[in-house]
Amino acid sequence: MADDWRNGGFGLYVHWPFCEAKCPYCDFNSHVSKNINQKQWLKSYLSELQRSAAETPDRVLNTIFFGGGTPSLMAPETVAAIIEESRSLWHPANDMEITLEANPGSVEAGRFTAYRDAGVNRISMGVQALNDEDLRRLGRIHTVVEARAAFDIARNCFDRVSFDLIYARQHQTLDAWRAELTEALSMAVDHLSLYQLTIEEGTAFGDRYAVGKLRGLPEDDSAADMYLATQEICEAHGLPAYEVSNHARPGAESLHNQIYWRYGDYVGIGPGAHGRVTLDGQKLATETYLSPAAWLEAVSKGTGEKERTPLPTQDQANEYLMMGLRITEGLDIDRFNTLSSEPLSESKLTDLQEIGMVDRLNGRLIATKDGRAVLNAVIRELLG
Repeated sequence: MADDWRNGGFGLYVHWPFCEAKCPYCDFNSHVSKNINQKQWLKSYLSELQRSAAETPDRVLNTIFFGGGTPSLMAPETVAAIIEESRSLWHPANDMEITLEANPGSVEAGRFTAYRDAGVNRISMGVQALNDEDLRRLGRIHTVVEARAAFDIARNCFDRVSFDLIYARQHQTLDAWRAELTEALSMAVDHLSLYQLTIEEGTAFGDRYAVGKLRGLPEDDSAADMYLATQEICEAHGLPAYEVSNHARPGAESLHNQIYWRYGDYVGIGPGAHGRVTLDGQKLATETYLSPAAWLEAVSKGTGEKERTPLPTQDQANEYLMMGLRITEGLDIDRFNTLSSEPLSESKLTDLQEIGMVDRLNGRLIATKDGRAVLNAVIRELLG
């Protein structure tokens, strides 16, 4: 139990909370600020790294992920110092993956070369759409031409490049999505994150939707058809789904995200970052202050954490189930049963298996393609 996290590995998530503009669909903790004191932010990040490492000594660090916000707005010197400090505080894995998220509007060759020299070895680009009209609707500040140029720059600097696209957008047809996805797959990409547009409360899109002003969203059946087409097209191009929304050529999967899905441990630092860290045999959920100013102030007093909550083993089992069923490798049934106060219901498993929602193979529970398409319903049934 104390070492359960080792089944998933150990990673570091660094949240950079700033963007050049706030996208109307985004519910991430991101802020627009004209003046950012990079030295102050670096000092605070290093302080948090040192505090976290003191609690998790002697661990092998498998991954670092710079997320946001727009981490490609970070000074390369800031990124380099964080990577160097992390390598000194933990034991870096021989194949450590270091990912940095980037928006095409903030990409230029010199900066990307500096990130590579700092130790970043994987880039995740927020392209989101491959036509200018939809980019404008999504509030993006780059054009398709800029996105393609940024992708070419990234490809020249890094062996591993992923990019994101959003589908089920306003006025989007199934045929248009098929054409756009096929175009994306022609760009020598080896990893794609493909997300259905969701309307979140507290966003500009959420406000418009609430008063009936967000028009042209596809019906549920159309969005489901787009999801199924996504699986079919990516598989035909050699990028099968390895998770509900993520597709990769074999060997190009995101190691950092696999830590989440395999329910490992990860330290989360920066405003609004979450973590899961096992200390003295107890898995803790950690949460930091959302406001950049509040987080900086808290770090200056000793910790950027707002709270940490011990997770009962049943909660851990449930989280493992919810994360593990997202990936095509599924979850280890014995591991779930060790965490859980009671084993998975045999009758529910049999029922779900008979209707083609799950499979059991070599001691693992796996959601089928049909099951992943309605995964929330499958999870509700298993946990109900």
